[in-house]
Amino acid sequence: MAHNVQGLGVEDAMNILRFTPNKPAGIIYRVMKSALANATQSGGVDVDAMIVKEVMVNEGPMWKRFMPRAQGRATKIRKRTSHITVILSEGKE
Repeated sequence: MAHNVQGLGVEDAMNILRFTPNKPAGIIYRVMKSALANATQSGGVDVDAMIVKEVMVNEGPMWKRFMPRAQGRATKIRKRTSHITVILSEGKE
């Protein structure tokens, strides 16, 4: 999902993410909305000219838990997390 919006304008990318019916699209949409809000707060940035330069999803820390099983045993459960980075740029680069 992250590769589908790279190189698009911010408005087009957000429309694609908003109407894509899977969970990662909604999460990336919220991160992109936050990145856009941060860019507008930082100063004289033209929001209409912004493009999505890069979207990276990297592996984050893993939560390790145990689940009780039969006959006194336990099974490892790894709850994986991720780091999402959205880089916005002004104009075509």
